[in-house]
Amino acid sequence: MTFEEKSAFSIDLCQSAGLLARDYFAQRDQLRVDRKGSHDWVSEADRKVESFIRERISEAWPDDRIVGEEHGVAAGANGFTWVIDPIDGTTNFLNGIPTWTIVLAGVSGGKTQFGVVHDPIYGETFSALRGSGARLNGQAVHVAESKSLNEGTVGMGYSNRISPDNVTSIVNALVVSGTMFNRNASGALSLAYVAAGRMLGYVEEHMNAWDCLAGQLLVAEAGGVVEDQNANEMIRVGGRVIAGAPQVFEELKSIAIPAWGG
Repeated sequence: MTFEEKSAFSIDLCQSAGLLARDYFAQRDQLRVDRKGSHDWVSEADRKVESFIRERISEAWPDDRIVGEEHGVAAGANGFTWVIDPIDGTTNFLNGIPTWTIVLAGVSGGKTQFGVVHDPIYGETFSALRGSGARLNGQAVHVAESKSLNEGTVGMGYSNRISPDNVTSIVNALVVSGTMFNRNASGALSLAYVAAGRMLGYVEEHMNAWDCLAGQLLVAEAGGVVEDQNANEMIRVGGRVIAGAPQVFEELKSIAIPAWGG
């Protein structure tokens, strides 16, 4: 099975999982919810949507490795890894905010080969296949190349894994640069918006692989710039993410790295 075929499969799978997640979203007041940490929640919906995705993958490719946010690692035998975030933006989901996504990426040889970020609420499916560009609902998209930082918006994210001082530092640095900043609580969707030219870039000091691999590939395939990282290492420990349109990428690095103490 080729990466092209797996990419097409992943688009269909994310859309099917999105229908399931939407049903849970409509009944969110009835869901069991557990707390993993500060502003870090997991619901019955997260677990069941991930189980649905895992089952479909295992049926189609039983020898593939699967890594997911909620159910850990299923060992594989062929060096290919699926990376799942069943609901990126769980806090939004649980509070009735329609900003959350289904995220799926395929990794081989230390590189993300394809990725999908599916927004079930607005019916938007962002997809990328390495070497073949990025798409939104099947139509090619491209990063914004005609704007400087003070003419657009930069997405940012943070979690309980980083120092609050570093969060305020990056906000201050972005404001001083003259750019608008946005945190929508779904890093994957923010990266997809960069790929589609809606935002100029995205920065976050630490992201897990399931939150960022698909979005990073989207940005790169849409003509943007992303820090070169080994996808297997990202799966193992996560890492920082800086991504943006070519004309703002270096400026974003010069803002973000000092703010993070790097």
